[in-house]
Amino acid sequence: MPPQAPTVTAAESASRRNGARQPSADAGPSSLAGRWKALQARPWWPWLIRTLAGLFMLLVVALLVRQARGVDWAAVWQAFTDLPTLALAGGALACAASHLIYGTFDLFGRHYTRHALSVPRTMGITLVAYPFTLNLGSIIGGVSVRYRLYSQRGVSVGKIGQIVGLSIVTNWLGYFVLAGAVFWAWSPQLPEQWHVGPEALRLIGGVLAGLTLAYVVLCAWRKGEPLAVRGRTFPMPSWQAAVLQTTVSVVNWMTMGAAIWLLTQQQAPYAATLAVVLLGAMAGLISRIPAGLGVLEAVGATVLSAYMPAPAALAAVLAYRAMYFFAPLLLAGLAFAWMEWRGRH
Repeated sequence: MPPQAPTVTAAESASRRNGARQPSADAGPSSLAGRWKALQARPWWPWLIRTLAGLFMLLVVALLVRQARGVDWAAVWQAFTDLPTLALAGGALACAASHLIYGTFDLFGRHYTRHALSVPRTMGITLVAYPFTLNLGSIIGGVSVRYRLYSQRGVSVGKIGQIVGLSIVTNWLGYFVLAGAVFWAWSPQLPEQWHVGPEALRLIGGVLAGLTLAYVVLCAWRKGEPLAVRGRTFPMPSWQAAVLQTTVSVVNWMTMGAAIWLLTQQQAPYAATLAVVLLGAMAGLISRIPAGLGVLEAVGATVLSAYMPAPAALAAVLAYRAMYFFAPLLLAGLAFAWMEWRGRH
């Protein structure tokens, strides 16, 4: 007698039908995300990313070297040495003021996390970490140095992450507002290789300003409660604190622009020097060259040469580089060594 076919219930039949359709459902976004994670897990993936980043940096360096060959460095040096003492003093004071203003950024994290460090000590840590961030990148300055100094003084890892996150957000809130205002009201002269017109700049500025507005609205909606996204929490201060973050950041970026304006001896309009700072920061971030070395100079020489001789424009930017980047790094290195020694003893 031949064996009978197994009886299939309605539930099993539905389960099989659902199982048959499962591959098509997996072909959606979740499948793509899984494939992306599997690709990132490949042993050759980090090497590919590093190789592409290295090639991009080499391309940027090659373009900078090519541009530097056409510079009359003797004339630039002469313009640099001819900078009057009053202009140098004004530029140095503006650079120092900007660093002090940035030193208040971690106070937002102090208020939010309620850690026990005093205001002067919190600002001291920020002032030491900021030059490392400028010259060596956000990973070394914004994270490593801050983590070292805060953890030595008993601040937990979670609170350090919130402090760093709020400081980074504060820095870019003002940038977005000023970029929107400057690019809408005035179109700077850009390097020919950029191929960016006034309309594109206005669009970019409008989008950036909208991000700051969205942040303030989100803070008002959360009412101080952190935002949870995929298991990660992000600090959301009150909307009043968000407005204060934006205001302090705007003043800081405007002070940076004032430093270059003073070093140009007011030959270039203030909007041009502010555009140099804004465009130089964005170009340095995209190029991934530490401190935007050479990128800021190329942008500054291009934008400011429309109002003053090119050697004088480059000399002013080089003076700003020395005052805002290199001199504070030397002082921060000495302060960091002293704080390490004091912490051990």
